[in-house]
Amino acid sequence: MAAPFKSIPLIDVSPLLDKWDHPNMSQDQGVVEVVRQLDQACKETGFFYVKGHGIPDSLVKKVRHMSHIFFDQPHDTKLKIKLSPETGYRGYQWVGQNITKGVPDMHEAIDCYKEVRDGMYGDLGEVMQGSNKWPSNPPDFAILMEEYINFCTALSRKIIRGIALALGGSVDEIEGEKAGDPFWVLRIIGYPGRSCSSDSNLPENDIGCGAHTDYGLLTLVNQDEDITALQVRNRSGEWISAPPIPGTFVCNIGDMLQILSNGLYESTLHRVINNAPKYRVSVAYFYEPNFDALIEPLEVCKQKTGGLKNFEGAVYGKHLVSKVTTNFVV
Repeated sequence: MAAPFKSIPLIDVSPLLDKWDHPNMSQDQGVVEVVRQLDQACKETGFFYVKGHGIPDSLVKKVRHMSHIFFDQPHDTKLKIKLSPETGYRGYQWVGQNITKGVPDMHEAIDCYKEVRDGMYGDLGEVMQGSNKWPSNPPDFAILMEEYINFCTALSRKIIRGIALALGGSVDEIEGEKAGDPFWVLRIIGYPGRSCSSDSNLPENDIGCGAHTDYGLLTLVNQDEDITALQVRNRSGEWISAPPIPGTFVCNIGDMLQILSNGLYESTLHRVINNAPKYRVSVAYFYEPNFDALIEPLEVCKQKTGGLKNFEGAVYGKHLVSKVTTNFVV
């Protein structure tokens, strides 16, 4: 077993993006090197920074800026798009409404999901039915976020193709019935600074988001560049900081990729503690499998682990619903 990591690796994914749809991409030396680095990062940390991702820096920054504008508004204004079971768990949640392992989290957020139409996934999708609740102020908020989601979806698909090669499968090993029609989740999150801790309406703790793993395949985190708050737990139980690096996303793998890899890759515990006096914004995009996909260990990964199946299969949508319906005080 590798020694516990002390920092988060950085990977330039531009060679993979340049060749992601070429017939012989797996033989390109630049792609081979990116795949090697992805494999090492997924095995050793479950987290890595990505640069050379191709998403315009102006868009990345504007997404954070617009998020700050929204969170700066009065509480009653934000409640106009409040989250509830009737909205398919989409919309605004105030500080302390989200809970992790029974403890209120010190953050507020807007939760968004890929649209689920009536009857789209039968009974499985009923809880998640609905359209996203976008605020009217700031103007063009919805247009901006939808453009951003499209960029993140395209980038994630390309990284997942590299991870498929890293696992020893074909380039489209994880697509098709598993992620050919990927679900996605966007969480626009605001973390009050330490100066807000005297507010009697806030929970009595300093945990912006409690220790957890992500549910799906891959996460892209777009965080404010002047505050270090994200922490990742290594195999020794130490919390390793993931400070912002301008021009990059923090990327991590989720529970569904751990199952697909049969445990070769692990979804790593992480948390957020904002000790800075300033308010912090983080916009997390989650690339998920098809909503109704049965996720089981890939054959190529079972062969690498002695032919054994180390994880039971899980229907992604069922897994998501079990989490969403227990994450909030509503």
